Amino acid sequence: MYHKLMRKLVLSVCSCLVLSAGSAFAQNAVVTVAVDAAADRHPINPNIYGVAFGSASALAGINAPLNRFGGNTATRYNWRLNAFNHASDFYFESIGESSAVAGAAGDDFVAASKGGGAQPMITVPMIGWVAKLGANRAKLASFSQAKYGEQTAADHPYFPDAGNGILKSTGKYVAGNDPNDADVSCDSSFQKTWIEHLAGKWGDSLHGGVRYYFTDNEPSIWFSTHRDVHPTGPTMAEIEGKIVDYATRIKEADPGALVAGPEEWGWGGYLYSGYDQQWGASHNYTGYPDRAAHGGQDYIPWLLDQLKRVSLPGGRRVLDALTVHYYPQGGEFGDDVSAAKQLLRNRSTRSLWDPNYVDESWIHDKVRLIPRLREWAGRHYFPGTPIGVTEYNWGAEGHINGATAQADVEGIFGREGLDYGVRWTTPGATTPVYKAMQMYRNYDGHGGAFGDISVRAAAPNPDNLSAFAAVRTGDGALTVMVINKVPAGTTDCALQMSHFAAGAQAHVWQMTSANAIKQGADLHVADGNLSLTLPAQSITLFVVPPAN
Repeated sequence: MYHKLMRKLVLSVCSCLVLSAGSAFAQNAVVTVAVDAAADRHPINPNIYGVAFGSASALAGINAPLNRFGGNTATRYNWRLNAFNHASDFYFESIGESSAVAGAAGDDFVAASKGGGAQPMITVPMIGWVAKLGANRAKLASFSQAKYGEQTAADHPYFPDAGNGILKSTGKYVAGNDPNDADVSCDSSFQKTWIEHLAGKWGDSLHGGVRYYFTDNEPSIWFSTHRDVHPTGPTMAEIEGKIVDYATRIKEADPGALVAGPEEWGWGGYLYSGYDQQWGASHNYTGYPDRAAHGGQDYIPWLLDQLKRVSLPGGRRVLDALTVHYYPQGGEFGDDVSAAKQLLRNRSTRSLWDPNYVDESWIHDKVRLIPRLREWAGRHYFPGTPIGVTEYNWGAEGHINGATAQADVEGIFGREGLDYGVRWTTPGATTPVYKAMQMYRNYDGHGGAFGDISVRAAAPNPDNLSAFAAVRTGDGALTVMVINKVPAGTTDCALQMSHFAAGAQAHVWQMTSANAIKQGADLHVADGNLSLTLPAQSITLFVVPPAN
């Protein structure tokens, strides 16, 4: 979304020639990537390479540092019953896990995370309701067709009484349902006992236990995803009160734990409370009463202002990190790989950093997400507060276009200084997107990784070809990730390095549409320069050892 635009090139750069927006690309000149190992140096936080719900083997394969337990179902996890309500994702059904052991789903998740070498991140429900079960752990429906009437869709194969909450007779939502049908009310003390359980089983956060906790999941849209128990969008004040309450209980149970939030869903959830999102949608967006009642301030900045004034026992902050979710809104999150969608996917990663890029979706604004989060944290909370994008996905998981987008996103996260990045979810191990993640964390199958000190890498047009560079402190190598996004034709690339004493040979690893990471022949380095012809839609990692 934002940040410094493409930095000034260290050396002259030749431009790419684009034939037309929807056709194949042709390069009439060499594309120069200029790397300055002395410029824009800063550490890359390894926690930008996180995922969600990864198995131990999948986590190990991409050397993932973080594994998140989250999503809509996490909002109503009943740890004592080991049951979830699946909310709007699946007919608002409360379903028990196969094990009746209290906390088993959370414990299995922690075990898998640790087995794969990742830190678990746990979402703590704060909506005030958790799933309940019937006799013998039977499923329960929030919108029973027998009770509320026939609905437009139902879980006919498995639980036909469970409807989607939309009446067939009117096409409107079921109103006035009893939230006790499939859920039971609870408070922060109930969730504190879960944290105590986790700390008792795994150790506290400073002794090998769970280090990270989230304040629920996308609370501003509870009125939609969890409308069976929270049909009215939460106000700014409601979320402020809940975050303070639940963060307090988390840190009572585990004083060293880190709490992150507010975990809002996206652009609308950054600027407007759930109450205003719901009210605006039903009143043709003619006003936002909750916002007006709070001085017209954007929702997250207002929330941070309030949380800054609150100190927990011992002077601890309520939130230890500012984290949000982000999905591109132009249809990129999905399997559409039409020519137009691929080009949009190539461009839309600019919304993470570019101060001049106007998002091409309904947002139609300069999102500049990472700089915006940093500014909000500095102006409205505490300067230096870690920031994170803890749920994101650019789609096309099974296609090379999704892989180049994923590689671009992770490169941006590192260059822009993000602290936490967690993809939703963990891609399949045979997919191009999974292999794109391996290019940063395990390109050789033996833990070979992109560098940990970001340095400047400049390319003329990141919509066609983007580049990221970092020095690897372990061996002093300069690593350069070059992502060729163009859908057709080869690209002649020249890599020009300054302020780095390069060895005579550079190693090359590359991923293409063939869906495999392969090591290429070493390249000769002459006066800090090397060149290579890149295939269309490819990810190439240059590993340049230092001289001597």
